[in-house]
Amino acid sequence: MNRDALTAPHVDQCSGADHHRYGFELPARVEFVARARRLARERLQLWGIGGDVHDTAMLVVSELVTNAVVHTDGHLVACELLNGAERLRITVQDQGSSPAGPHVCHTLEEERGRGLLLVEAVSSAWGAYDSQHGPGRLVWAELPHARTSREGGIPHARASRESGIPHDPQRPC
Repeated sequence: MNRDALTAPHVDQCSGADHHRYGFELPARVEFVARARRLARERLQLWGIGGDVHDTAMLVVSELVTNAVVHTDGHLVACELLNGAERLRITVQDQGSSPAGPHVCHTLEEERGRGLLLVEAVSSAWGAYDSQHGPGRLVWAELPHARTSREGGIPHARASRESGIPHDPQRPC
């Protein structure tokens, strides 16, 4: 048994369910962010997900994996793609995070810290929660499939957010 493993092994297809699941673990180092994008890209292509959803998923994977690598102390990062009937859910798990957790940076002066702002802008919902199995945090984002959007792409304006992370005006980043 691997004590350092973040999650149970992932399977490609859940039996009897109207969705597909794929996950992988990588070392929590910046040079592995590109590999995370490549693995996600290959799986989305296999599932037939292209266009705006594919491009947006690549941005989300890149941002969430980068955040997990840069802002935590673990040595592994796990990524899971869940392709449901109407949406794609991307989840990234780290092995430990700051007590404050991930939050959206609402200022433009800082060079860094806007990754979750991008995730918030392109996803229909996103959020974060502490791992139930050891240290770490899971950050997720959902993207509607192109067939569920009227224009065939992901809408830019969102009526509501499910981040679970309140905006604190005293702490913009």
